[in-house]
Amino acid sequence: MLIRRPRDSLQALQRRTRELKQQVDSVFSESQLKGALEASKRRDIYQRCIQLKQAIDENKNALQKLSKADEPAPVGNYNQKKEEQNRLLDKLTHQLQELAGSISRENKTEIGTLTKKEEDGDSAEEDEEDDDEEESEESGGEEEETEEEEEEKQESKSHQQATGEEYIALGDFTAQQVGDLTFKKGEILHIIEKKPDGWWMAKDAKGNKGLIPRTYLEPYDKEESQESSEESSEGDVKVGDETAEGAEVKQRTDSHWSAVRKAISEVNTVDVLTTMGTIPAGFRPSTLFQLLEEGTQFRASYFLQPALTPSQLAFRDLMWDAKTGTIKSRPSRVSFILTLWSCKMIPPPGTSIQVLSRHVRLCLFDGNKVLSNVHTVRATWQPKQPKTWTFSPQVTGILPCLLDGDCFIRSNSSSPDLGILFELGISYIRNSTGERGELSCGWVFLKLFDASGIPIPAKTYELLLNGGTPYEKGVEVDPAVSRRAHGSVFQQIMIMRRQPQLLVKLRSLNRGSRNILSLLPETLIGSMSCIHLLIFYRQILGDVLLKDRPSMQSADLISNPVLATFPKLLEEPDVMDALRSSWAEKESTLKRSEKRDREFLKAAFLLVYHDCALPLLHSTVLPPFRWAEEETEAARWKVIADFLKQNRDNEGALQALLSPDAIHEPFDISEQTYDFLGEIRKNAA
Repeated sequence: MLIRRPRDSLQALQRRTRELKQQVDSVFSESQLKGALEASKRRDIYQRCIQLKQAIDENKNALQKLSKADEPAPVGNYNQKKEEQNRLLDKLTHQLQELAGSISRENKTEIGTLTKKEEDGDSAEEDEEDDDEEESEESGGEEEETEEEEEEKQESKSHQQATGEEYIALGDFTAQQVGDLTFKKGEILHIIEKKPDGWWMAKDAKGNKGLIPRTYLEPYDKEESQESSEESSEGDVKVGDETAEGAEVKQRTDSHWSAVRKAISEVNTVDVLTTMGTIPAGFRPSTLFQLLEEGTQFRASYFLQPALTPSQLAFRDLMWDAKTGTIKSRPSRVSFILTLWSCKMIPPPGTSIQVLSRHVRLCLFDGNKVLSNVHTVRATWQPKQPKTWTFSPQVTGILPCLLDGDCFIRSNSSSPDLGILFELGISYIRNSTGERGELSCGWVFLKLFDASGIPIPAKTYELLLNGGTPYEKGVEVDPAVSRRAHGSVFQQIMIMRRQPQLLVKLRSLNRGSRNILSLLPETLIGSMSCIHLLIFYRQILGDVLLKDRPSMQSADLISNPVLATFPKLLEEPDVMDALRSSWAEKESTLKRSEKRDREFLKAAFLLVYHDCALPLLHSTVLPPFRWAEEETEAARWKVIADFLKQNRDNEGALQALLSPDAIHEPFDISEQTYDFLGEIRKNAA
């Protein structure tokens, strides 16, 4: 295993690259006889491809970290030599991927059998049946594979002779060395020659020629592009999707297609992991995670803010009720509680990646656009049953709200196709390179209304998962399972039981739950364990914006730390847990009459918030929140637990805040001021 040490030099890495090239050439020379080799020998070559790929990744990682200052002596043309080494490593990687893919196709029956033995944990009788079925397919499968190989060879020859084909760039590319062609995302390129190493000769609109990586391209359709430009002038982008088999599907319009395109185009790592057999073919980069990374538009903190009417002169979902002295209840078209039960038969990844988090992301969806915030619930699992994920409904005490399987759903969308999009995902880190990523392990769309507009019944649903992205159709999570979906009815039932699925329950509301949810924004998804805190925020928001504001025409900054900082808690769930725990302790000390006094409860909540959440949000001791980093999460929870203990011992945070040993962040006026014109949702759906 190659690990870069402080004394490594470019010369040492060059020597290592030459050694790797010799090993790759040796594997290729042996693979030329692969048709006459036994299956065990082919598997040995496949494993060597994987090991060499990991060694190349390690060498490339060390090369990228190397700088000119690390050299013990001056090196001429340093950057050029470094880029040449990087280019050579890329070519070796591509060659290994091609070879591993070829061997995988020829030996897929045996490799699939090994993978099933590791992953399924089925009974011995079922394994024997599966092996018999695969052996019966082997003779016919080999003939099909030889035909496919001949077709691929013919296609590769025709690709080399093809000229004038147009492709569109999926991202920016900067020339790495002399002979490369620099291009920008969206640029149309004419392909002159398609070389088998993955670097194609192309020409841009200005006539410049050079080599470009084929992974940055997709075929360009002029008619589709013209239709797309017409749609984009109206604010949407029209896209043509393809299934895994290459068949065209119905075109869609989608205002946030950029995130979807990014998730689809960033598949280099996923392709490598799929070729190595680390993940099933139906896994993809997470679409909903890409939306969360693009900004605040799909975060709960954004949807918690009030929305304006079309005239921009009043609040649409925040109104004052003079009779009750608080905000009005707002009924919505969709209002119910959803319980996540479990996920079954989710194929676990291989040992070359480490899973940091298993979770489900859900949002309101109309088959085309995301219409709400993206809510995340983390799953738990047992090593003895890696294919089963479970959730924790009715979170109480100090159990993190991130594990709460009970979710409230609210929406006032009038779309007839409104439903809930579920995406199962994992956060991972590659052992060989340290690269982090987010994968979708399958998705499913639950439509909330039937064809006549009647809501679906409140019951438990077993939802079969689809592979690919929500904009792909006909992709399976693990094609190796459905590949054998034939035979008797009993066998088909057994196959269906092995399909990945999600179990959820829709719960209708009683009168009390309906009244509570009606105080929330008309579009929001969140955890039931935090709903009482969200309602406190909404009531304080109504007091400040509707009751106490000097004039409805006033747009001045408002001094209110709670309004200014509370939405941040939705992005830092451990601080929300601290506030929830502190409020539960405070509430347990209140008298029954005090609990019925709304104004008294709000005043008590404000004191708890100032003693707990506000100091933690601006603490210099608390590490920044990072998703799915176990060490960071443990360090943050220790700081939070120590802080809460000090508060209990000292009856508040004042002593800790005034301590000479305390270190505070520099004061920022944004900690105190709430700019509702800057926070409101102007484009609320």
